Amino acid sequence: MSKFDTVLGTRIRILRQRQNKTLEKTALASGLSKGYLSQVERGRALPSLSALAGISSALGVAMGYFLGPEKGSVTRADHRTYFGLDDSGSLFARLTNIDGDNQMEAILVRMPPGQKRSEIATRASEQLIHVLSGEITLTLECRDFLLSKGDCAQYKSKVPHAWENSSQGEATILWIGTPKLL
Repeated sequence: MSKFDTVLGTRIRILRQRQNKTLEKTALASGLSKGYLSQVERGRALPSLSALAGISSALGVAMGYFLGPEKGSVTRADHRTYFGLDDSGSLFARLTNIDGDNQMEAILVRMPPGQKRSEIATRASEQLIHVLSGEITLTLECRDFLLSKGDCAQYKSKVPHAWENSSQGEATILWIGTPKLL
């Protein structure tokens, strides 16, 4: 059990209880089992993006309610919530608030060892990635660049690109896009 699992689960449980909804009723409305939803709320399971979409729908909120930082511009590391995408082993955490008309978005990406090439659809017109730990291979227009801790790359989103972690350890990158990733 990790801190980000617990924070996400706590947010879900608090909202469900505020709405006076039972675990069983919420699970049924979200298309999940009661046991699985209980594990999510206790931080023992991290839901996929599609499972979180079901939970969000059942509780009548956008997924950003659970994924984004609290209102305001300060985000605390111990309140960070990670989410996964169904087709990726990476974990993502929003560092910027998705509400309002922000011109950029920042996301922390944790890539497990051996994470194969992933191309993420984005609405951003320009991207910047900064490697915080580990190593990744960035492919830009069929050219590979090995990026290590401290390295940075900036490119237009229309340039064909992909990331890969072919190292033996986890890689963490900071992704910044303008206007937004998801």
